Amino acid sequence: MKTAGFAGFLILLFLAPLLVESFYYLHTFIITLIYTIAACSLRTILISGQISIAHAAFMGLGAYVSSVFAKEFGWTPWLSMPLGGISAMVVGVLVGYPLSRVRAIYFSMVSLFVGLAIVALMGVFQKYTGGDIGLIGIPPLPSIPIPGLAVINFLGSKVPYYYFFLLLTIFSLLVLHSLENSRIGMSWKAISQSYLVASSVGINEAGLRVLALAVGCFFAGIAGAGYAHYNMVLTRSSFGFLASVNLLIYVLVGGSGSFAGPIIGTWVLVIVPEIFRWLKAFAPFIFGGIMLLVAFFVPQGIAGLLDVLKTKFVQLRDRKRPVDVS
Repeated sequence: MKTAGFAGFLILLFLAPLLVESFYYLHTFIITLIYTIAACSLRTILISGQISIAHAAFMGLGAYVSSVFAKEFGWTPWLSMPLGGISAMVVGVLVGYPLSRVRAIYFSMVSLFVGLAIVALMGVFQKYTGGDIGLIGIPPLPSIPIPGLAVINFLGSKVPYYYFFLLLTIFSLLVLHSLENSRIGMSWKAISQSYLVASSVGINEAGLRVLALAVGCFFAGIAGAGYAHYNMVLTRSSFGFLASVNLLIYVLVGGSGSFAGPIIGTWVLVIVPEIFRWLKAFAPFIFGGIMLLVAFFVPQGIAGLLDVLKTKFVQLRDRKRPVDVS
């Protein structure tokens, strides 16, 4: 049933440009896809027992690196975007290595300061980043010629961007899901459950924590770089503390215990507020209320709630099914 549900959701996503006439909602879907990559990559860090409050800053790092190399040095975005992801990954490793033995709230506190420092540095190199004014004139994604058919042009329409980010999201989630279900992913979860037991059976706790940070930061950088070449304007405030907290909320509300959790959380918490735009002034209170409701009544998140409801439904169906006593 779960596989069928995701298949149906995927079909709807591919049909979205045909079903949605409003470019505004298509824009919202694109932003949601970008944040889906970021939220799922944050969960990769979380399942290794590390709570990062700097993930949006690594998105910003990838965004600015890709933008500067494309704008100032003439790189094609097809090369500058991977460079943005690699840059975020390298910084994540450099920061994560000395912190690989730091746990729980202490890691979160240090990650907060690291995130604030990265955002502050974006304002220091004003020649390249634009400082508080922002970086404008970022090159869009270049056209893709298809021999004998057509040319995919990213200017003038959001539809090519939508399908690009949909494919990028699918690829990113497949990689992250494969990693989570590999021996590496099992080791991450073991470390999260009990690092002492994990270490006693030969699991390299420090190395695997750094690897989780590297993977998470790489995909955060890719998401940020994609956002930069889609939006073509960057401001460092987009990658500050509140943006990192929002990503964490997406994961926790959706359910950090399930790979589907960040996907569900992101789509619910990005799309639903857009439907009720007239309540935007109350967004912080709505987010806070949702967090309290989840914490008290559904600690396993929306994904966990759906699993519980599915189990209850199956039990109810089995009770109503007539028993053959012949």
